[in-house]
Amino acid sequence: MATCPECDAEIEVDEFDVDKGDLISCPDCGSNLEVTSLAPVELEVVDEDEDEEEDEDADDLDADEVDDDDETDEEVDE
Repeated sequence: MATCPECDAEIEVDEFDVDKGDLISCPDCGSNLEVTSLAPVELEVVDEDEDEEEDEDADDLDADEVDDDDETDEEVDE
């Protein structure tokens, strides 16, 4: 059992079924939680802004890769 840090609900989590860093959702309040410890199982609320920043960083990398490809095409065309 673990406790949701957002709403204090008891969440049944088997320490053998999860790994540190796994994401789960609280069935009571719906908060996104990360497993931060296994013995005992401890959970932390995942800041949704961090997820958005990680997604934006990934999008920026994809955009950079596309830009690099465009430059290569221009060099070949000239």
